Formats: sequence, C-alpha cells, structure tokens
Amino acid sequence: MDLAPSSTVTFTITSLPKNESGRKTLNRLMKMQPQIQKGLAMLARRRRQKDNIPTSRAGRIWINRKRPTQLTRVEIGESFTLRVSPHIIPDIMSVAAYLDMKAA
Repeated sequence: MDLAPSSTVTFTITSLPKNESGRKTLNRLMKMQPQIQKGLAMLARRRRQKDNIPTSRAGRIWINRKRPTQLTRVEIGESFTLRVSPHIIPDIMSVAAYLDMKAA
C-alpha cells in the first residue's frame, strides 16, 4: 500500500519487532492517535493536580512523582488509525514489516 500524505490508514500489528527500537517506534506511532493523546493529557493533568505528593526534605519542597500510566500496548493484534503526515512516513516504513495497513 502506498502511504500518501493526509490519508487515513488503519494499522494492525501482525508480529512483534525483535529489537527495542522497533517496539518504541510502534508505541510512539500508537500514541499519535487523537483519543490516546486526549487520555494522556487528562492523566497528566490529574498527576499534576492530585497524584504528585509534595513533602518537605531538608527545608526544601520535594515532590514524589507518580509514574505515568501507559495507554498503549505493543502486542500482536492491536490496531490503531492515523492520519499520515510526511514527517511520520519514515517511522512507518521502518516498522512496515510488522504492520498490516488498510485504508480507513
């Protein structure tokens, strides 16, 4: 399938990359979905307002920060839909062997 800019494509993970950089690339692409970005923003706001606990250590404020929640998982069968832009085409092509692409 040809990846044309400003086309909407649904990707399905068919196999997992052997190296960590391929998994990170897939995770980064999955996080580009608008609904995932909205969820991450809401969780970041909640962490900033409620979950990070400020304490006093040696007369200074110390913040115990909560670890961020992961909303995406790189697993076989997971699918995600992206609007393709020119700057993400090289990332998609680098992990294309692990993806099944369909026009959305």
